[in-house]
Amino acid sequence: MRLSARVDYALRAAAELAAAGEGPTTVGELAKGQEMPPKYLENILLQMRRAGLVRGQRGPEGGYVLARPASQISLADVIRAVDGPLANVRGERPEHVGYLGAAQALQQVWIALRASERAILEEVTLEQIAKGELPPRVTELSSDPSAWNSHSPV
Repeated sequence: MRLSARVDYALRAAAELAAAGEGPTTVGELAKGQEMPPKYLENILLQMRRAGLVRGQRGPEGGYVLARPASQISLADVIRAVDGPLANVRGERPEHVGYLGAAQALQQVWIALRASERAILEEVTLEQIAKGELPPRVTELSSDPSAWNSHSPV
């Protein structure tokens, strides 16, 4: 799975907003706290606002707040807001991509991959991230030493 910088920044900013609680947090504060470029982050927050995940508050006490409780916003919600559907193939949903011959089973693999991603990303909420209290299944998977090895030649 490859996450774009946009998704990474969105998730980090959302976690900061979840940790901040009720009061608004400025783009500058979010950017500084997570060492992100403020202009880039502003565009990401606008996408999140359009998706109904954050609200902007103007004025001297302005900034951004989560539009719903952090316990009701999953990581999948944030990813979809800034990057579109989970697990696509060449920009298409896996169920819309067909293969022929020996490659025919790939479609099932992509659908299973999406289901696996959803199982984790829809279960984990911003509240859990902000508190560092992940669901047991996530903790179990991430505590397996083989999960930390990419097995990549790079």
